[in-house]
Amino acid sequence: MTRTEAKRHEVDTPTKNRIVGRALETGNAAQAGRDENINPRTAQRIVERYKKTGSTSNKPRPGRPQKLNDYDRCQILRTALKQRRAPFQVITNEISAHVSISTVRNVLAQHGYHRRVARRVPYLTPQHICAQLNWARINKPFTRQNYRRVIFSDECYIYLGDNHGRIYVTRSADEEFDEGCLVPTFKQSTVRVMVWGCIIEGRKGPLVVLEYPGGRGGGMNSKRYQEQVLYPVLLNFYRQLDLERKHVKFQQDGASCHRSKSTLRWLADHHILLFPHPPSSPDLNPIEPIWHELKTIIRRLPHPPSTFDTLKSAVLIAWEEIPIETINHHVGKMEKRVKAVLAAHGGHTPF
Repeated sequence: MTRTEAKRHEVDTPTKNRIVGRALETGNAAQAGRDENINPRTAQRIVERYKKTGSTSNKPRPGRPQKLNDYDRCQILRTALKQRRAPFQVITNEISAHVSISTVRNVLAQHGYHRRVARRVPYLTPQHICAQLNWARINKPFTRQNYRRVIFSDECYIYLGDNHGRIYVTRSADEEFDEGCLVPTFKQSTVRVMVWGCIIEGRKGPLVVLEYPGGRGGGMNSKRYQEQVLYPVLLNFYRQLDLERKHVKFQQDGASCHRSKSTLRWLADHHILLFPHPPSSPDLNPIEPIWHELKTIIRRLPHPPSTFDTLKSAVLIAWEEIPIETINHHVGKMEKRVKAVLAAHGGHTPF
């Protein structure tokens, strides 16, 4: 390399930072440059620029004239925010300026917007939002001591393969739960194993693999819920905890078999107090992240289950592996869940 070529060589940022660091440590910028095989005078200029500006970056250069004007940038931003799911290629086709995908990406990045995976959340109607807000207002005075006397329960479907495709949206970091950036999830009816479980702070309740014939009229109903869950499993667990902690309450979601007259009568006849739960609100139940832990354990198995029997066995083993500390961690966030619902005015929360 000739001396002229060496002068034209642009020093990269990591090298500049190392030169500055050594110069500040030793007080000799020229020697710091020699250590990095950089011209001593160049190293001195780098250090001088850092002392004056606090940065090693070069001053902005005129370069090629910018292709976009302010109107074009605003058009890109408006189009992206109007169509959150639109890929950058679609945006380039809909704006008046002829730009590349990378230009669109850079313009949005300057405003803090990037393509991110859309969060999947339950679909909330205005009635659901109102119910969640009322629930949060009622539970606002509750402390962790109150939640220590609540048994949280839920059903969960475990698939043989439960990975879902990702949907990307264009949003900023603080728009994760804006309505336009969410993907509603709806109940599905595919072949899977259904389990019921419950937790309470300091205790992991029993897990039941539910059995029902399937098909028309063969799903989970009030009779099967009472025969497979409430009487053989919950009743003894509830009575034991009620003796230990007093005034224990039982939480269940708004599934039809849970809120039927016969089920509510059964719970009342056996003196089981209920803890209210708003509809379509899995984020308000601390057992939901426990299901995620359960599925994660199953996915990590060296030999994934391939039949109903092996899946059933894997689920029961995975449930036993979940530590009590994990349960306590999520139950301990109930106060934060209430505050999050109030802050979201009854809408979606980060939980």
